[in-house]
Amino acid sequence: MIIYIALMLALLLAALDQTIVSTALPTIVSDLGGLSHLSWVVTAYLLASTATTQVWGKLGDQYGRKNLFLGAIVIFLAGSVLCGQSRNMGMLIAFRAVQGVGGGGLMVLSQAIVGDVVPPRERGKYQGAFGAVFGVASVAGPLLGGFFVDNLSWRWVFYINLPIGALALVAIATALPAVSTRQQHKIDYLGATLLAGFAVCVVLATSWGGTTYPWDSAVIIGLFVASAVLLFGWWLSARRAAEPVLPLRLFRNPVFSVSSGIGLAAGFAMFGALSFLPLFLQVVHGVSPTISGVYLLPMVLGMLLTSVVSGQLIARTGRYKVYPIVGTFILALALFLLSRLDENTPTLVMNVDFFLLGFSLGLIIQVLVIAVQNSVDYRDLGAATSGATFFRSIGGSFGVSVFGAIFANQLANQLGAALHGVQLPPGLSAAAIQTNTKRIAQLPPHVHQVILQAYSLALQPVFLTAVPVALVAFVLSWFLREVPLRTAAGETLRNSASAADLGEGMGGAPTQRSSAQEAERVATRLSATDLRRFGYAKIAREAGLELSGGACWVLTRLARRGATPGLALARQAGVTVEQGHPVAEQLISKGLITRTDGVLALTGDGEQTADKLCAAQLAWLERLLAGWSPQQHAELEHILLKLSRAMLGDDADRHVLER
Repeated sequence: MIIYIALMLALLLAALDQTIVSTALPTIVSDLGGLSHLSWVVTAYLLASTATTQVWGKLGDQYGRKNLFLGAIVIFLAGSVLCGQSRNMGMLIAFRAVQGVGGGGLMVLSQAIVGDVVPPRERGKYQGAFGAVFGVASVAGPLLGGFFVDNLSWRWVFYINLPIGALALVAIATALPAVSTRQQHKIDYLGATLLAGFAVCVVLATSWGGTTYPWDSAVIIGLFVASAVLLFGWWLSARRAAEPVLPLRLFRNPVFSVSSGIGLAAGFAMFGALSFLPLFLQVVHGVSPTISGVYLLPMVLGMLLTSVVSGQLIARTGRYKVYPIVGTFILALALFLLSRLDENTPTLVMNVDFFLLGFSLGLIIQVLVIAVQNSVDYRDLGAATSGATFFRSIGGSFGVSVFGAIFANQLANQLGAALHGVQLPPGLSAAAIQTNTKRIAQLPPHVHQVILQAYSLALQPVFLTAVPVALVAFVLSWFLREVPLRTAAGETLRNSASAADLGEGMGGAPTQRSSAQEAERVATRLSATDLRRFGYAKIAREAGLELSGGACWVLTRLARRGATPGLALARQAGVTVEQGHPVAEQLISKGLITRTDGVLALTGDGEQTADKLCAAQLAWLERLLAGWSPQQHAELEHILLKLSRAMLGDDADRHVLER
């Protein structure tokens, strides 16, 4: 539990830092200047965490996760200290990238460590709680950011990480075992570097073009040329890499390709809106940073509502194509409505618009995970799942940078037009107002109103530009093939995507799980559900045995733990010796266990019977994952064999003795 709490704290830090700065950005800009670079405070973190996710995951598999996780915490905390000490926007952006490198490790390794320390039957519950952390961060991030700005300083947005991170660091260092299961990988360093370089060049070109440099300048043209060269280099490296970051064969899968395009648009809209809506609320409507976070709650509520409801409906009908179609259409509508916001828009209208934005995203993000997982072979399961979230994160980076470039350009034009011929108080200029939004309050009332209108007019094209992107996603969604959900794994895909991945979708977190890890997650979630639903009696019938559920639990428990005193076994089962006595007598009479001086042990026949129960459980798991053809993949068959033994006789099933 100490390890788990520490992992939750570390994951919360990484998830919060994706959203906590949003409501603090206007104040940060007022203090440090550099409004045209505002978007990079968010983009730098997203790009760094997304680009390093795959490397952290595979290094953890190769060299063990404890020391790497400690290193990720240290990098993250060092980045937090440096961010809090920043004296200009350039320093803050650079240190946010450092934070992002550490944050990528925290997200990936914390979830992987659960597989090292938590029994298989419990992993679904624990990993589902991790998903909830991202959901909580989506709500708490803007609120906490606003609270710190209002009551302390924007620097506490970063300093708050230190005490929490220190607790996690000490707990992991002292409580987490150093040894974990290790797997050999050939890490695609070249592919990861080229892909990250491509993303950085495109984001720089789109954010600098038309603002810092003209579109036809050598710098912007050079960035676009460099991005094309890096993309071509990545394509060449992916053809030769043993384990590429994104296997090229995935793009020959139409479901993956279409889903990636739709996810790119969803991330574009989500993070772009999250970055600039607080600026609109704080400057144009004059609300405090904390209240601006409250205003964003309808968006999170809408996303949560449709994510859960769509998951339930898919579980009942097995159909999923309609949700991205409806979701992308509503996304375009919501962005259009956001483009009409101004200084006179009533609060109720704004809340409805924000709710529609979240409502649309909830119909898109989770459904894409289901579609992708359902359409790929087992060997590509992990890469496809990671790819789906990768494109959403990259879309977020593009969205924030493009929105920022448009806003900076429009604001300069609108302020110039609004203040033309206007006499400003001494010491104030259009540039000073643009750099420090707090100085707007010092203006005379008639000038103050003109400035608010200029900000409003500058923000409207930001959201209007995103409407065509959403419409492209709407067109793409009609081409999303609705592959029938696998009869075996379909229920798992529906349930797992709507539970554990819900929070990841809301937090925009990059995901990095191997095919083996993803299949194990799927198998444990569904088999645990079926064991609770049908119990051990069904497994006994499958094995051709006439045994009660309690007797099956005792047999498999002894097979796992060896000879155990009856008193200790009863204590482990949570029953009295008198309650467990009939079960023990049944097994003794059948010659399956012996009792010597109160110690229960399996006989030879008992061991064979326990093996039959495990074989029945293995057959059950194979049927659950038949869509991924376990018999054709030795790795998957090994996972299922391991799970069949690990999931029987577990503490979670001890209630069967009470029946």
